[in-house]
Amino acid sequence: MTSNLAAVSYGVNLSPGSLEGVRKVLADAGVAVSSESHGGDGRFTVHTANLTLPANSAVDLLSVRRLVAQSADAGVDTAIVPEDLRQAARKLLIMDVDSTLIQQEVIELLAGHAGKREEVAEVTEAAMRGELDFAQSLHARVAVLAGLPSAVIESVRHEVRLSLGAAELVAAFKAAGHVVAVVSGGFNQILGPIAEELGLDYWIANELEIVDGALTGKVLGDVVDRAAKEKYLRRWAAAEGISLEHTIAVGDGANDLDMLGAAGIGVAFNAKPAVRAVADAVINMPYLDAVRHIANV
Repeated sequence: MTSNLAAVSYGVNLSPGSLEGVRKVLADAGVAVSSESHGGDGRFTVHTANLTLPANSAVDLLSVRRLVAQSADAGVDTAIVPEDLRQAARKLLIMDVDSTLIQQEVIELLAGHAGKREEVAEVTEAAMRGELDFAQSLHARVAVLAGLPSAVIESVRHEVRLSLGAAELVAAFKAAGHVVAVVSGGFNQILGPIAEELGLDYWIANELEIVDGALTGKVLGDVVDRAAKEKYLRRWAAAEGISLEHTIAVGDGANDLDMLGAAGIGVAFNAKPAVRAVADAVINMPYLDAVRHIANV
């Protein structure tokens, strides 16, 4: 049985030479290119090639992805995507929030109001690299917020900026009838207004405890960690009747790895090296809406 795939190349400096390199890798692997098209909007360029992987091919989807990734030119990335996902009538897009949907790490913004931003940023970086247990690191970082007036939450809301193309990405998926969700190791008090503004279908994050108008330095309930992110992907896909093969997950840190691995395609967005190394697709430019082209939305 043949496999129908698409090779979606994207980059700010997508050159004919870089595309020729992708074609050569595909040809050497025995992958046939049936048609090609160009897209983009001035910020970055997109090139899509429709592929056929013969039934008797010595390589499979994972092999093609690995070969293409190894040969990638600087500034150019190529996602190898099953056409079954790209042509699905309904898809679920699930994203991380901090450093993915938004440009900042909210815990660091909050810590800045306690004079602890650099200290917390170091712990965040280690956790995102997978060097620390996420739940333990979250409790340690939130502890430095104890005593801050709850009014700092409103201040931080005004500091948050969506990633470039984030609003456009969500709007495009929603307009096409797909489902959009976010799952965050951050905080409901910040995420809630963003989720409502974007019209997200599902969202969840941690809840900061507030007593007598001040942060206690604790979170309420179970921490939204690496395992929880995969759990919510599976739960929401099932609730919508969408197979996992038709889901797209996007994240940047080690706590996103289970979610990226369970999705139909896992996309590393400006991610840590450990995440880029295992993701199905990588976006190394600041435009989150490149995911539209990967998913054909």
